[in-house]
Amino acid sequence: MYIGIDYGTKRVGLAVSDEGDRVAFPLEVASEKDALARASALAREREAKAFVIGESKDLSGRDNPVMARVRSFADALGRAAGTPIIFEPEFMTSAQASRVGRGEHPRNARKQGASAQEKLDASAAAVILQSFLDRMNSTGAHE
Repeated sequence: MYIGIDYGTKRVGLAVSDEGDRVAFPLEVASEKDALARASALAREREAKAFVIGESKDLSGRDNPVMARVRSFADALGRAAGTPIIFEPEFMTSAQASRVGRGEHPRNARKQGASAQEKLDASAAAVILQSFLDRMNSTGAHE
């Protein structure tokens, strides 16, 4: 099982893969300050193989301004959880998540008052994770 992460400076979307590592599902959203602890706990609970974190680039292919914070978060998460980190290129994942409209409901979305943005953040994490799973499965690199 893999954990997908869409890092944001306010909210961090989390997604998980199915047992066969073929399909990604939005799970929940954590605040940026709680994301490290929540993702670490999730990795232990689900015995995650790796975290798949969106690698944010600008249109020129260079790290965008938030990527330094993403890398810092990824380093801390790798140390805290002892779980490998994989960066997956992301480009407009929030827009893709919004268009896909999969109908899955992350855990936070079921809470009263969950915002559309929270649902979108978890869905964006699923888009990132699905991209990785598709590439992994198409190349035969499946563990």
